Amino acid sequence: MSALICGSMAYDTIMVFHDKFKHHILPEKVHILNVSFLVPVMRREFGGCAGNIAYNLNLLGENPLIMAVVGHDFEAYSQWLSQNSLSSEFIHILDNHYTGQAYITTDADGNQITAFHPGAMGFSHLNTIPAHRDDISIGIVSPDGKDGMQQHAEQFTELGIPFIFDPGQGMPMFSGAELLSFIDQATWLTVNDYESELMQEKTALSLEQIASRVEALIVTMGAQGSKIYTDGHCISIPAALPHTINDPTGCGDAYRAGLLYGLMNDMSWETTGRIASLMGAIKIEHHGTQNHKFDLPAFKQRYHENFGCHF
Repeated sequence: MSALICGSMAYDTIMVFHDKFKHHILPEKVHILNVSFLVPVMRREFGGCAGNIAYNLNLLGENPLIMAVVGHDFEAYSQWLSQNSLSSEFIHILDNHYTGQAYITTDADGNQITAFHPGAMGFSHLNTIPAHRDDISIGIVSPDGKDGMQQHAEQFTELGIPFIFDPGQGMPMFSGAELLSFIDQATWLTVNDYESELMQEKTALSLEQIASRVEALIVTMGAQGSKIYTDGHCISIPAALPHTINDPTGCGDAYRAGLLYGLMNDMSWETTGRIASLMGAIKIEHHGTQNHKFDLPAFKQRYHENFGCHF
């Protein structure tokens, strides 16, 4: 069975600022913000939420399908997908647009400032969840064009395909009522700690109230681990320890791939959360979002080293 990954495909231009933003941004002057950061390190990587999630899920031995809209400059990315045995079957190319472009600056504390040009992603509603594919057992609606995200959530629901709603950086596009509609359609919801605060503010619901409307609410908290709210309980998931910290970009997507893997294999939430946590730790050790590799036996060994048990 396969997972359908709906979301953005993008080229990431990643820049490293060898200082801390807080040393250069005056809180009392943010209303007239005018800053420039010298970034001596810069790389161009393959990225986008759908691409990153699919890449990580593929590393775990699954066969994800990417659904996205891209531009005329996608050829290099297409070749990369092929090299990694990832299908482009549901990737729609628009000749008059660019593929999404993310410009990400990371400081010495791991904080990030991102500018994103959506390009062809804004036409994600041109894609339709394939009703004829009975091998799709699960899906995820991750950051994408607004209309596409709403359409794909509705289509997953109509087809009876359980899915994760992952609003991510797309959350500001939606009103509280629109977010509630997503929550009520989704099977599971995942957000980071900042996004959880924003969602509570927009929906006027507590985390516990939001969790009661889905099978599970997953809140990631970086180095502090994550929390999974399900069946009226909160499960604390410890953070896996990275060997080194190089680049936080894409860690959330790696975590979400771990969630999908656990759900696809009927694992407990404790195990699923730990797999997701380890995926994030492995990603943060590498620059870029799709440059890490491992085989499943090595992953299982590292899981045992971190958590003292097997899966």
